[in-house]
Amino acid sequence: MCRWAAYMGQSIFLEDIVSLPDHSLIRQSQGAKRCPTPVNADGFGIAWYGERAEPGLYRDVLPAWSDPNLLNLVGQVRSGLFMAHVRASTGTATSRNNCHPFAVGRWSFMHNGQFGGYDNFRRHADALIPDNLYCQRKGATDSEALFLIALAQGLDGDPKGAMQRAIGLMGDLAVAKGEAPHIRAACAMSDGQRLYALRYSSDDQAPSLYHRWSASRQGWAVVSEPLEGDQTDWKEVPPGSFCVFERDKVEITSFCPEFLQAAA
Repeated sequence: MCRWAAYMGQSIFLEDIVSLPDHSLIRQSQGAKRCPTPVNADGFGIAWYGERAEPGLYRDVLPAWSDPNLLNLVGQVRSGLFMAHVRASTGTATSRNNCHPFAVGRWSFMHNGQFGGYDNFRRHADALIPDNLYCQRKGATDSEALFLIALAQGLDGDPKGAMQRAIGLMGDLAVAKGEAPHIRAACAMSDGQRLYALRYSSDDQAPSLYHRWSASRQGWAVVSEPLEGDQTDWKEVPPGSFCVFERDKVEITSFCPEFLQAAA
C-alpha cells in the first residue's frame, strides 16, 4: 500500500505538507502507521498547479527521504493545488513511469490500493484504453490503466461517474480472474480547478483516508494519514465515498462502482 497527500486552498509551500509536519508524507514513507506496509520506498512523485493549466510533474525512483532534490523543490515551490505520493509497489517494477501521480493534459491522478490478480489481466485492462489515449500509457501499473480508462469514461465531464465505471470495469476483470481482494482504492485526482478523492474497497479493508480544513490556510488537506498527531480535527472519509473539494467546501456522496458482474 502507498501513502499520499493532496492540498487545495491558499498557496503554500509544498513542504508544509510533504516534509515539515511531524508525520509528513516523507516521514510516512519510512514509518506509515495506518497500512500493512510501513515503508514506502519504491519511488515518489509530486504534481502541482501554478500559472499554466497543465500541472508540473516531478517523479523519481529513489525513496522520498533520500532525494535532496525533492527537499529543495518542496522548499521553494508554492501552489494552491498539489498532490504528492510515495510508492510501495504491488508487483510492477520500480521505474519513473510507474511512479505516481500520473498526468494527462490538465488532469493529474494518484492511487493507493490494488486490483486483485492484475498480472493475470493486464493485457485485458490495456484493451479498455482507447487508441487516442493509449499513447499516454507509459508504465505498467494498474493505477495508470485505471486513470486512462477513467479518462475514456468521461472523467472530464463526470468525474464520479467516470470513476464508478472505470473501477467497475477493472473490478469485473479482477473478479473474472478469481483473485481477492478484488478492489482496494483510495484515489485523488484534479483538473486544476477542483480536487476529487474517493475511498472504496470490495472487502472491509478500504485504504485509509482523512481530510482536514485549516482556517489559517483557508485550505483542505486530504491524506492517507493525519500529518500531526496532536490535531484532533482530522475527519476520516467513510468507505464507499466520493469527495469534491472546492475552495471553501467539500461535498461527500456515496460511491459504488458500476459492475457488469457481482464483485465479491
